[in-house]
Amino acid sequence: MSQVATPTKRTLRGLSDIRLFFHRNETPIYFISATNFNLIGIDEWVRNFKCITYIDCFDGQHPNVMVPSEIPHKPFTSIEDINNYMLQHKEVVDYIRGRANDGDAGKAVFLFFDEETEALCEQLGLEVCFPKANLRQMVDDKISATRIADRAGITSVPNVLAKVESYAQLREVSARLGEHLVIQTAFGDSGHTTFFISTAAEYNKYADEIVAAPEVKIMKRIRCRGAAQEACVTRHGTIVGPLMTELVGFKELTPYRGGWCGNEVLAESFSHDVRNKARDMTFRFGEQLKELGYRGYFELDFLRDLDNDELYLGEVNPRVTGASAMTNLAAFAHADAPLFLFHLLEWADVEFELDVEDLNARWSDPGNIDSWGQLVIKHTADTTELITSAPKSGIWQMNDDGSLSYVRMQTHRRTVGNEKQTFFLRISKEGDYKYEGADLGILITPGRLMTEDFQLNDRAHAWTNGILAQYESRPVTPAESYVAVQFAEVGNFKML
Repeated sequence: MSQVATPTKRTLRGLSDIRLFFHRNETPIYFISATNFNLIGIDEWVRNFKCITYIDCFDGQHPNVMVPSEIPHKPFTSIEDINNYMLQHKEVVDYIRGRANDGDAGKAVFLFFDEETEALCEQLGLEVCFPKANLRQMVDDKISATRIADRAGITSVPNVLAKVESYAQLREVSARLGEHLVIQTAFGDSGHTTFFISTAAEYNKYADEIVAAPEVKIMKRIRCRGAAQEACVTRHGTIVGPLMTELVGFKELTPYRGGWCGNEVLAESFSHDVRNKARDMTFRFGEQLKELGYRGYFELDFLRDLDNDELYLGEVNPRVTGASAMTNLAAFAHADAPLFLFHLLEWADVEFELDVEDLNARWSDPGNIDSWGQLVIKHTADTTELITSAPKSGIWQMNDDGSLSYVRMQTHRRTVGNEKQTFFLRISKEGDYKYEGADLGILITPGRLMTEDFQLNDRAHAWTNGILAQYESRPVTPAESYVAVQFAEVGNFKML
């Protein structure tokens, strides 16, 4: 097993020891993914933490991001495919071997990985710092996650788990749930695998996908708002981050009904009772995961019923997520330590002491939560075009006339000074194709992005329009059309 070197073998006692431990870390640790977005900023907390990415968001300017040159490969259908391609890339293999410490290749973390990824890491001598892929897959399954929640005493939206063969049978098994239903298959992005069904015609539109599933989750449709909470299962208990609102289905940002498109961290968005209930549910779910042998980072999505203020489990993500940048760059994280450091601590060869109850109480204090929001901007039109100009990653300023100006290159939001500035992370660059659902980029800014009734506010519209105005594109030519269509077909999978 990889070891993290420390001056002496000792027990870490409290947060100051933990921070110093990672500041002195000698073991190479890699985040390998399509982009470095999910763990942006962690390299400033952990010495020898590097990102190996397929997409170069920073035009070669990020000191801790390595992007291998493009070589021929089969079409990607998932981030797992991207990671497995990179782990076999000669430049990546040479980079990892060249940074080995006394023969120790180091550790690797991923957004998504599979059994092939695990085998490739073993060949390179990398320790995967996450529970095994098969355990993660079981937890990620929306059907089994519902059953785990049931065992933990966590309430889900009124539902039925069943194999569906026809519309008539759907109505029979879900009679108690009412006329308007929401159906989810076991895996996939909510924007692609969540179906809203009230009529036979709506069912027929998605029948092939529903019938093909061994089992689906059939839910009563409720008026709800989404929320998210990240946490980390440790040997001393489950550490719980702040409760965040979710931006879902805004047509300006995503073409997918029910598709996630951002978050806000704002304590005032939730009552004291709702925050406490969410924290308790997340803690109990984490303790149930521990019984299954799971340890480390995970996230729960919640649905808050607007009619009765009930809080329900939405789904589980056994990994870092698109909200992780918000959690790990928050004010409380700078005061103590990012949540992800406790994940890495679980895979470090070191003993540590930690008062999880005290930490959870401090992190739930509204006084320790600052207000930030992020927008995930996709191409929403049903078109395929070639990008001829794209904005750079870094700090952008909003001018009085609503136009944007590029201020400087920056690797994350640390130097955003006020609500007239944002950090923008570019995903799609010049020369890429933009197609319906393609990720263009993410912006993170202080202050609110939604109104009190959870609609995008004027600032959100202004920032979205300002960033979109920086993209220039043209229709594809007949010679490019085949490549563009293939690019859209294989590129439209969950990237963040």
